[in-house]
Amino acid sequence: MGKKKSGRGGGKGGGGTPATAALTAAGVDFTLHAYDHDPAAASYGEEAAEALGVGPERVFKTLVAEVDGKLTVAVVPVAGQLDLKALAAAAGGKRATMADPVAAERTTGYVRGGISPLGQRKSLPTVLDATASAHPTICVSAGRRGLEAELAPGDLATLTKAVLAPIARGGL
Repeated sequence: MGKKKSGRGGGKGGGGTPATAALTAAGVDFTLHAYDHDPAAASYGEEAAEALGVGPERVFKTLVAEVDGKLTVAVVPVAGQLDLKALAAAAGGKRATMADPVAAERTTGYVRGGISPLGQRKSLPTVLDATASAHPTICVSAGRRGLEAELAPGDLATLTKAVLAPIARGGL
């Protein structure tokens, strides 16, 4: 497993991203996991799960979609896929599509493969897949490729003001 920093605030300056700053400012317990990112990896999330030795049902990817034209964050396990119809319903909309990657990067302040649900440049509506609540902790991007934050799903939901809903399908 990669390097770890843990405890309330995850260690001083641990990772140095807006996501780690948000976690530290909120005073929640989290653990940072760093690993060597392979730019040739086919799936950032699966790479993280493998590198950390954590089941893919506990590592969640952050996806940015458009629900009725409004950017919305979906946080789903890497073991599954985002169900766009379920996301639209959970966000109170009719139709969802994946967001343009450039718009997602510009709005969140993160690069693709390192988008965190935390510390985004502009706070977006967030939907967290309901399977997260089945685990004491889950891992999400800490704001850059090769850096994951492990925290309680309830803390993630509170910090992002997320709605919990079944928005993932397959592989779970």
